[in-house]
Amino acid sequence: MLTVEGLSIELEGSGVDIADEVAFTIRGGEILGLVGESGSGKTTVATALLMFERHGAVLGGGRITIDGRDVFAMDAKTLRSIRGRLISYVPQDPSMSLNPALRIRTQLMEILVTHGFGTSNEEREARVAEMMDEVLLPSGRDFLRRYPHQLSGGQQQRVAVGMAFACRPAMIVLDEPTTGLDVTTQAHVLRTVKDLTRMYGVAALYVTHDLAVVANVADHIAVMYAGRIVEVGPTETLFRSASHPYTRRLLISVPDLSGKHTLRGTLGRAPGPGHRPQGCRFAPRCKLAISECRAEFPPDDGPDENHRVRCWRWREVVAEPADTEFASRLRTEDTDGEGAVITVADVRCSYGDNDVIHGINMSVDSGRCLALVGESGSGKTTLARCISGIHSGRIAGSIKLDGHELKRNSRERPKSDRQAIQYIFQSPYASLNPRKSIAQILSLPLKMFFELNRNERETRMIEALERVSLDGSLLSVYPDQLSGGERQRVAIARALLAEPRVLICDEVTSSLDVLVQASIVELLSKLVRDLGVAMIFVTHHLPLVRSLADTVAVMNRGELVEYGCVDEVLDNPQAEYTKNLLADTPTVDIVDVP
Repeated sequence: MLTVEGLSIELEGSGVDIADEVAFTIRGGEILGLVGESGSGKTTVATALLMFERHGAVLGGGRITIDGRDVFAMDAKTLRSIRGRLISYVPQDPSMSLNPALRIRTQLMEILVTHGFGTSNEEREARVAEMMDEVLLPSGRDFLRRYPHQLSGGQQQRVAVGMAFACRPAMIVLDEPTTGLDVTTQAHVLRTVKDLTRMYGVAALYVTHDLAVVANVADHIAVMYAGRIVEVGPTETLFRSASHPYTRRLLISVPDLSGKHTLRGTLGRAPGPGHRPQGCRFAPRCKLAISECRAEFPPDDGPDENHRVRCWRWREVVAEPADTEFASRLRTEDTDGEGAVITVADVRCSYGDNDVIHGINMSVDSGRCLALVGESGSGKTTLARCISGIHSGRIAGSIKLDGHELKRNSRERPKSDRQAIQYIFQSPYASLNPRKSIAQILSLPLKMFFELNRNERETRMIEALERVSLDGSLLSVYPDQLSGGERQRVAIARALLAEPRVLICDEVTSSLDVLVQASIVELLSKLVRDLGVAMIFVTHHLPLVRSLADTVAVMNRGELVEYGCVDEVLDNPQAEYTKNLLADTPTVDIVDVP
């Protein structure tokens, strides 16, 4: 259904490649997972299938054939006609792709009318009802009259999936469509995509950095690194016998729900366009690299015709035994905590007249990590904001720090209490001021909580950056010059400079690729061990809980449904809600991780 041959994408006017020698095929009814860390070129290649050129990029050459039609040979008018009819696209953020000023029905009808689907309005109305049934959404008049903001994130994403399948295309591109969704909503969207792909014989390209997702939805996987595909093969084959060192590094960075192994990040970052080495682009980060790897990019090779790999030493990679280094655990379960730092007793809170938290009781010890988990809307973040004093609604009950009662609003708390509790937000893109340098950002907590001269502040800032594995030279740069993972490390460093007793991490890894996520989790675990801080880790990603937390609190609709030791809760859940969460969590249990 789809054939890509020798596709190259370049920086406009420079000849520098963003992606090069990209080649793969997808049969009807099959899903190919395209994986790799941020900056590998996944989305650039995916959008190129629709002949879209991202800002500053141009298609350099190659061939793209969809259902026997050469897309490269089409003029602009023909391309507009096939987008949505022959090939469709599902973006990462549905709230940005759905028009906020138009009702759902209007947007669904628009794509059918634009592409001339059906011969009458009645046929199109029938197709709209069928589309809603296919994505498991109500097809009644009341629901279709809603605007996008009146739907949940999962409902918006399912509407976007329905629109993509509306005209029954031959090919569909899904660009990280479940990033940021809780596990239950993600499971619904993944099932919908898989079922519709099989039902209509559609070829699907699923772009993601989440290997646990791709393990459960894709038939084949293509691994990208620095603009080139380095390995491609059937899903189970790739997970059981990865033949490229980079693929293996990705696999050991996947959080493990079973607890058999821990995750581990990889130092360094993929080289960007214009900075890529002559030979194998992974060679600077590869412990198996030899002179041949640095001299020339390896040819297409591999164990068989279905499992291809571009590595000079893939046979040695396959023969390499499992690395026992990864049998260790990140958690500090064998150490005793030093007593409760945060105590929450019968806490209730609301937004206006709506009660959203109902009688929560829990505590967090020094040198320990408590994970707050649950679906979107369960109250996790609201409870975390109550503890930190930034919840804007009414709060009842008791919240204590080291035994003394905390004021409800952080502005009313003494400086010592504000210093003791530091909050790290989900998006480092939003939490770091783009107009301030890293030095200006990091100096704020030092000026607020300590009396230091300029040289003392600079010394502490450099130490904080080094503690989160960043170089002190970054003090002079601005946030837009850093990657997402580097920005999040700066946000962590800023919180640590206050020398807090409690660190609240609110979905801090949700938008990061697996390698960066693994390194951030490693870092946070080390900080809990070395500094003895109490951590509250808010997440909907249960496999991370096993790697990082000592205790877990499961929330649903503002109530605490299960609370206890992480191993006991995850291995032997008592609440039906917890059992459902675990059942909906994508896993890579089929993998014998090398």
